[in-house]
Amino acid sequence: MYTSFADFYDRLTHDIHYARWADYLQSAFRKFGKDPKLILELGCGTGSLAIELSKRGYDMIALDSSISMLNKAYQKALKSNMDILFLNQDMRNFELYGTVDAIICLLDSINYITSLQDIKKVFKLVNNYLNPEGLFIFDINSYYKLSTILANQTFYELDDDISWVWKNTYNSKEKTTTFDITFFVKNEEGLYQRYDETHTEKAFTENEIKEALVSSGLKLIGEYGNLSFDVPAADEERIFYIAKKT
Repeated sequence: MYTSFADFYDRLTHDIHYARWADYLQSAFRKFGKDPKLILELGCGTGSLAIELSKRGYDMIALDSSISMLNKAYQKALKSNMDILFLNQDMRNFELYGTVDAIICLLDSINYITSLQDIKKVFKLVNNYLNPEGLFIFDINSYYKLSTILANQTFYELDDDISWVWKNTYNSKEKTTTFDITFFVKNEEGLYQRYDETHTEKAFTENEIKEALVSSGLKLIGEYGNLSFDVPAADEERIFYIAKKT
């Protein structure tokens, strides 16, 4: 997962406004009276959010299981003159040398963990590495989005140097959506090379998320609609959760 995709990720996610996401995180910190100095990001991808937060003065640790994604992130951080500690670890069993003031896990990284038991393992590790009263902020693609908006749909984009086809399949029994993605990328000789990736996201209910938080010892203090502090609507596509270590 995220092998050849790492080369195209930033191109295909150009509509994500990382500055706006960083604004939201800072608003959440202020809302709950926190001023974190050291932040851990789980599932950092190519590092865009970690770099944006680093520019705003936060000390960042950024973790991802994909070496390809981390290589991109490291090069981008060097170019931006940002000093970020990147770790190649799986969030289901990550280890740190000490605790941090806040932990974030965004852009539906949680949905890639397809087992509720593994979600509980992640949350327990979060609780273990958070300082007292530290915040854990994460989001998920909602059940509605995965089962209705993305389910069994096909998306595509055509361009001169890169084209892609994204075909989704929803499994109602497993509550998972599988994304089969095919890229056609023009090389230096003007020929197109094909790359294939398969990704799976699982839809978790509100009760399952709350159960996992309770089992980890974290306290849920906020559940919100996309990049807001409003109660999630019935057709909310992205839901934010904010928890703290008690």
